[in-house]
Amino acid sequence: MAKQEVQKPGPAQNPITVDESKTVSCYANFCRVTGSPEELIVDFGMNAQPMGANDKPVEIAQRIVLNFYTAKRLLHALHVSVQRHEEVFGKIETDIQKRVVHKESSAS
Repeated sequence: MAKQEVQKPGPAQNPITVDESKTVSCYANFCRVTGSPEELIVDFGMNAQPMGANDKPVEIAQRIVLNFYTAKRLLHALHVSVQRHEEVFGKIETDIQKRVVHKESSAS
């Protein structure tokens, strides 16, 4: 991946160079947040049975530990990103029961 510059918030506005050459991407459909008074711990994993009986444990593949300052910046960045997505594509419904489409049975 190429290097890119990211604008740092603040009065100086000096760009930060980011090296993504060693970045590893992974997919997660499960997230758990725990923490301590000093840090937040965010675990990401794959739930192989998101809608059925969960007889297999969720495998945690990645753990990110953040201080609360970085967590708040991440919260804001995620909020803005989701808000922009919903403005273009519509509301994201997180309650699966509200997303399920029930077919009406046809009476013969």
